[in-house]
Amino acid sequence: MSKSKGGATRRDVLINGTAMGAVLILMPGLAQATPEQVAVELQKLFGDKKLSPGKIKLELPSIAENGLVVPLSFEVESPMTEKDYVKAVHILAEGNPNPTIAAFQFTPLAPKAAAAIRIRLAQTQNIVAVAELSNGELYTTKREVKVTIGGCGG
Repeated sequence: MSKSKGGATRRDVLINGTAMGAVLILMPGLAQATPEQVAVELQKLFGDKKLSPGKIKLELPSIAENGLVVPLSFEVESPMTEKDYVKAVHILAEGNPNPTIAAFQFTPLAPKAAAAIRIRLAQTQNIVAVAELSNGELYTTKREVKVTIGGCGG
């Protein structure tokens, strides 16, 4: 094989790239989001708007025996009328490889702003929910989930 200008062959690059990928898979703690990264994501979504506590009922187990399938459900207090409704709910994780877990969009036609999903958690961490209302108000809540068996990171 011919060497590139940098001295490495294509084979060298593939082998080294594969080895680096294996390190990230075997050592999941290397690529986890942080509370600061969640704050950055929230800044991207909402700028400097104030996040107030309340209005969101977030249900998660306090201990997840298996991080691969953690049940999550939420409901936001709202009349869901044409003039007063929940536009979106964003779910973020402070310890997963990617801080954004899910985003749900709602319209006034929805009978309530609620959903249930199963998520993967890499480790014990906080889950953050933010509800965006039609009048521009933002509400948030946070719950810690202790993960006892491997999640999305292993």
